[in-house]
Amino acid sequence: MKLRTLLRHFREGAKNVVRNGWMSFASMSSIVISLFILGVFLLLTMNVNSLADQIESRVEIRVFLQLDVDQAKRDELENKIRKLPEVKNVVFVSKEEGLELLRKNLGEENRDLLEGYDKESNPLPDSFTVEVLDPQSIAYAAEKIEALNKEDNTQPIMSVRYGQGTVETLFKITNAIRNIGLVIVLGLGVTAMFLISNTIKMTIVARRREIGIMKLVGATNSFIRWPFFIEGALIGICGSVLTTVILLSGYAKLVQASQMELGLMMIKLVSFEDAGWKVALLLIGLGTLLGIWGSTLSVRKYLKV
Repeated sequence: MKLRTLLRHFREGAKNVVRNGWMSFASMSSIVISLFILGVFLLLTMNVNSLADQIESRVEIRVFLQLDVDQAKRDELENKIRKLPEVKNVVFVSKEEGLELLRKNLGEENRDLLEGYDKESNPLPDSFTVEVLDPQSIAYAAEKIEALNKEDNTQPIMSVRYGQGTVETLFKITNAIRNIGLVIVLGLGVTAMFLISNTIKMTIVARRREIGIMKLVGATNSFIRWPFFIEGALIGICGSVLTTVILLSGYAKLVQASQMELGLMMIKLVSFEDAGWKVALLLIGLGTLLGIWGSTLSVRKYLKV
């Protein structure tokens, strides 16, 4: 196709958007509303998944040692745990540190429960806090740590705890949340596709006589199709860009406003920088694709004159 012809198609497509103002506005409004709803649920799903990841990342294994374990045996055991492929990090917690942490967790109102316990009378054992690479594999990692204890004749480990039962339930809930979010977003995406494409089809149907006349005077199918193709793309781009600006502006303010409140609860929303470009690419790409798709399918029907 010659450059002059291509430029002509672009001019005609842009003119059609302005010339058919109300129909173009209806198509654009359909795109904005549909993509806005889709974008809201997309951001919601991203944040729910992020929250699930944050909760899972706090799951850890506590390995409590026997009271008579010496330094050499402790170092040997720590090295063995570190070498496990499932393990990300191992932190040694002395019994003194464990007592202070327990006091902190109990709070001032329950501080009397630990009164009288000091360095000499500390009943707590030394321990390791083990962080795993994949929280979903924490049960398997705990089993391998217990296996290390059985292989050693001295059995330096008193117990291995990771919240068995509670952790498995937590993972089931977070996986269900992820799956439900994915289904909702996909369902809204399909609904938006049909709603937008049908609205754009209506604009083409209203101009079927125009297409028929152009066909009768000898215009080729591609010559007729291209302006509509560009018109649909422009409607899709304008509608999706407007949706993206409105949605992300609101999300940026939400992140900023909730930063302090949620931060106190150790909860973080997905940052604007991480979510913004993903949502913008998806919405603009989807809006443009739907605009082109709706126009192409509709025009094809009326090219058969």
